[in-house]
Amino acid sequence: MAEEKNSPSAQRVVVDIYGTSYPLKTDNPQHMKQLAAALDKRMKVMSRAVRTFDERKIAVLTALEIAEEYYKLKKDYDELVDLLDEK
Repeated sequence: MAEEKNSPSAQRVVVDIYGTSYPLKTDNPQHMKQLAAALDKRMKVMSRAVRTFDERKIAVLTALEIAEEYYKLKKDYDELVDLLDEK
């Protein structure tokens, strides 16, 4: 996203995540809106699961959940690449 921010073709977009608007610059506004919508949905699900109104806690727990999914997918991907390299 840092590269997009300084890109000459970057466009301004405002995304709403968990009740807060964030003005951003991106080369792909539609993609950024999709990411923000997905994060907003995940935070709402997390808030119901933990039953708290602490937005910071909800954001951190959601980030941890997403990080866990990322690392699992990365591990699976790396194992698949290793299997393909063996052939």
